[in-house]
Amino acid sequence: MSAENRRPKLGDTAVLKDVPPGMLDDLPIGDQQAISEIVGKPILLNEDDGDGRAVLEFRDHNGHMHFIWVMAEFIRKVV
Repeated sequence: MSAENRRPKLGDTAVLKDVPPGMLDDLPIGDQQAISEIVGKPILLNEDDGDGRAVLEFRDHNGHMHFIWVMAEFIRKVV
């Protein structure tokens, strides 16, 4: 599969491969936990901000909606 075919597109299910360095700094503990818990789990690629960042959308274990912005290198498409 080519690199282009592995790149997730809007509406695809993607996996956050790792938490980007510094992302959790200064976030409330609940947000830190929610983001850490989704690493390796399928989540929705909601949009691309046009600057190379993917916007991922997910609900935490309490049902709260979260949106996070990460560089594309931190995600992969679920096949």
